[in-house]
Amino acid sequence: MNAPVKLHLVRHGEVASHRGDIPVTEAGLAVAEEAGRRLAGDLVLDEEVHFLYAPTRRARETAAAIREGVAAGAERARLLPPVREWALRNPDLYVAGRRVEMVSTPEALSGQVPHLGAKELAGHRFFREFWASPDRVGYWVGHPEPPGEDAGAVARRVLTFAASLLDLPAERPERRICVTHSPVLRAFLRRYVTDEDPGEPDYLESVDLILIPGGPLYAAFRGLRRVLPSPASGFGAPTSSMPGDARAPDSSPCGRSETGVE
Repeated sequence: MNAPVKLHLVRHGEVASHRGDIPVTEAGLAVAEEAGRRLAGDLVLDEEVHFLYAPTRRARETAAAIREGVAAGAERARLLPPVREWALRNPDLYVAGRRVEMVSTPEALSGQVPHLGAKELAGHRFFREFWASPDRVGYWVGHPEPPGEDAGAVARRVLTFAASLLDLPAERPERRICVTHSPVLRAFLRRYVTDEDPGEPDYLESVDLILIPGGPLYAAFRGLRRVLPSPASGFGAPTSSMPGDARAPDSSPCGRSETGVE
């Protein structure tokens, strides 16, 4: 019989800004390694651990640092090399026929859109208000018609990806560390766990899922536990709170940072 799969949606490590695809800070890498060492203590004998990351530098570096920390503290666990996973990407937004990442300035956006400069992009119908908002990611989460994926679409994409892992045979315990971004986490949480936008998660904070073959899907975040909708239900709203004896994590194995910026 297939074993349950644990999946952790983890926000990337600390960055100095969001003006493009910049690296994780040295302090952020150190915190990520420490998170990996803590995670090592949660592993069981012969557990197989996959490290997946969204297609950005900060996600890739965070996944590598977490793996280094796990390797330093884990014994007799099978650690796979980090792999890029497209399902963990930021929302698909489009400007002038190009998919773009959410960035914090018109100048940074112009680097992704040929033939349009920062001055022209400053008046973009969506990004103009996005940049003016005190909570830029929150502006996207609540927007009914962004130029691309809305929060509901991103949430469904992530849950579909997670549920699809049960298609794979798993005779040994498995865990997936999935490094992603705050828009993905906030969209998923609002749709399936918290019922509202929880605001910015801390760096390295996670949403923790348990996937049980032939059974329910569970999620936990900051002490809140929910039963997730199944693929057969069309991934609608969560059906109920998680039963008290469900085997979902009580807290994030990666812990929480004290920082909470975008």
